[in-house]
Formats: sequence, C-alpha cells, structure tokens
Amino acid sequence: MKAFFEGIQDLFVNGLFWPYDFLRFTKNWWAANTVNWIFMIICFAAFVYWMLELKKYNDNNEEDKSCTAHSYL
Repeated sequence: MKAFFEGIQDLFVNGLFWPYDFLRFTKNWWAANTVNWIFMIICFAAFVYWMLELKKYNDNNEEDKSCTAHSYL
C-alpha cells in the first residue's frame, strides 16, 4: 500500500506539477503568476456573465419578489 501512495506522489510531484516548478523559479513576477491571472480572468468572466443573466431576468420581471415567495420566509 505504501508503494501505491508513493506512486501517486511521484506522479504529481515529478509529472503533473513540473510546469509550476518552472514558473516558480522564474525571475519575472508576471510570468510566475500566470496561472493566477488565468484563474482571475475566468472568474471575472463568469461573474460578468452571471450578473448579465440576473439583469436579464430582472428586466423581464420573472423574479417573484413577494415576501411569500419562499417557504422559509
């Protein structure tokens, strides 16, 4: 069983995370944080999309805003 978990460790440490090791030792701050910037752009795009969808439903008056709209209120 120990060999199984060491195999998983070897896969991730020496295989899948080598791009992060390369980026970690670069001298450029922008290059080292490339993955973070990509995730921030994806999250910002998802946030903008979600806000536009909420605005679309709000403009069509499809939301039930009465105080009895939800059973827990």
